[in-house]
Amino acid sequence: MNEWFQGGLSFAALVMAIILHEVSHGYAALALGDDTAKKLGRLSLNPLVHVDRVGTIILPGIFLLAQAALHTGGGVFFGWAKPVPIAPWRFRDPRRGMMLVALAGPLANFALTFLSLLALNFTPLLAGPVHAYVLSFLGVFIMANIALGTFNLLPIPPLDGGRVMVGLLPERLAMVWARLERVGIIIVLLGVFVLPSLLGQYGIQFNPLWAWLHAIGDPIFRTLAAAAGYPRDLFLILHSFGADGGG
Repeated sequence: MNEWFQGGLSFAALVMAIILHEVSHGYAALALGDDTAKKLGRLSLNPLVHVDRVGTIILPGIFLLAQAALHTGGGVFFGWAKPVPIAPWRFRDPRRGMMLVALAGPLANFALTFLSLLALNFTPLLAGPVHAYVLSFLGVFIMANIALGTFNLLPIPPLDGGRVMVGLLPERLAMVWARLERVGIIIVLLGVFVLPSLLGQYGIQFNPLWAWLHAIGDPIFRTLAAAAGYPRDLFLILHSFGADGGG
């Protein structure tokens, strides 16, 4: 499969995973009594209402097109959509409500991973180029969802895992943890991308994101794969179904 076409499929899969993640936050908030996202039209699946120019278009595009141009395959995914507006004071219990709303995003990604694995069972019914395209899309969509869901479980605000921590900790500790939200994204970017790159130049292997994805994402994926009928390693599954481009 042409590398540029593969890059386009990967980009579409990543954007879809990000948008469905955000929409799930809005629906969870609606179920708990906050219709802010609904009133602002943010429960739509129309990508245009969720697009953040940097997080949804520029950054993922740079990652994925660079991989296509360098023939490195689709291994790195990073991006975000415009956050769905939430009014936590409209929940009966704002702290617990925000925790549940935060959990909805990663849980949606894991549900999509499971549904995509189930969909692989029906791909033998397809033929010709469509078969390769569908397999390639599903492979990237599975990786994007499991990576996005696991990444967002990092217990650092403003990531979903950080907001879950705020809901679980005793109130005094929760207030301290919530203050990290002001600098949380800087901590994540430094710890996940900048510091590993700098240390790598001195031969020091430090990759907390990779360690987190393996420690948390692997057992989640294996459970979902076993439930869908594929009790094998992640990369073996994806490559056996043509995630390398379908030839």
